[in-house]
Amino acid sequence: MSKRKPINANFNNANFQTNGSLNYKNTNLNFRPNPMPENRGGTRPIAEPSSVSLILVTMIVHVCKKSLLYDPKLKAGIYLIIVLIGSILADVLPIPKTYFSKSNNIFNKLFIKWAWGWLLTTVGPWIIITAYTIGCGRRSYVIRHIARLVFATLAWIFWIQFFHFVETNYGRCCLQAGNMWSSLDISGHAFIIIYSTLILAEEGYSFLGWEKIKDSLMHEEYNRKNSNETNTNYLKNLPESDFSFLNKAYKDLTPYLRGLFIAMTIQQLIWDVNLVATILYYHTMIEKFLGAVAAILTWYMSYNWLFRIQLLGFSVPGEGSFKYYESKDKTTDYVLKSRRSFTYNRGPLFMGMPIKTGKEELNKVDSRTKDSDKSKRF
Repeated sequence: MSKRKPINANFNNANFQTNGSLNYKNTNLNFRPNPMPENRGGTRPIAEPSSVSLILVTMIVHVCKKSLLYDPKLKAGIYLIIVLIGSILADVLPIPKTYFSKSNNIFNKLFIKWAWGWLLTTVGPWIIITAYTIGCGRRSYVIRHIARLVFATLAWIFWIQFFHFVETNYGRCCLQAGNMWSSLDISGHAFIIIYSTLILAEEGYSFLGWEKIKDSLMHEEYNRKNSNETNTNYLKNLPESDFSFLNKAYKDLTPYLRGLFIAMTIQQLIWDVNLVATILYYHTMIEKFLGAVAAILTWYMSYNWLFRIQLLGFSVPGEGSFKYYESKDKTTDYVLKSRRSFTYNRGPLFMGMPIKTGKEELNKVDSRTKDSDKSKRF
């Protein structure tokens, strides 16, 4: 019976070190151990892993977008219909008394009476931070953006004074009602609630595409260090000083914007609840309807026409040293249209962001490696 020959004749005692361990350098085996991971190439930067708290906040912000970033034009139409139909029903049908029917309820005393102050505490810092960031610290951008809030405040003062003028100058004393003053008391509550809600929706649109700035900053930093790469980043035209400022300001201020965005959404929900209470328990149908019309007309004329005239010194939300998201008219699909086509074209999504699988990343690395090999041959 013949002895079995070794697979490799060169495998002998010389392949062992004096201490009895295997010397891999001198061993010629049909398989080799690979203690080091294979270098598949690819030098593109990848984002750092997110913390649990950041994931939770991102999920909350994603839910808030569904409410706050609802198309303002549709929202204005819905408000007008609800005020008209709801007020007619409230005048005809007996509405049971609730906590909201009392004028001294906490929502009326704390929020509605100070509604414009609450709006300034959220929208004011929001506009300043976003304009300061996307304007790369330039004061001119901050002034042009904050001018929208100044105009809105002046419009609010004008309409409140106008409503008071109509009530005091076009009323009469009704003796049959016990010397009560009877007049057209246009609902200031309906006006300020609807106008504030539409402002929140308009200003919130500057947060669309904001989270993607992080990836753009990371890739642009890589592109500037590797000039041979083809650069299609929207940040490529920024000067180095502006890019450095944006990189720092974005990282420092974005957490505050997330908190403000959540606060703006909560504020909008409170306004919606108080609008229902106003429709059911306060003013007549015509008074609430006129207040709603004044709010919608002021919003539409300002955000859809006046603020787009740059000669007047205004800027639309999200306008800065670079363009990081599409115009509002092109982003209504975010809440209106089905996402099926978007999902099919972009792959699987999580909270609106595409999910990159390991296989896709390896395919991209392989394709970049092949392209680099071809360029070296030529």
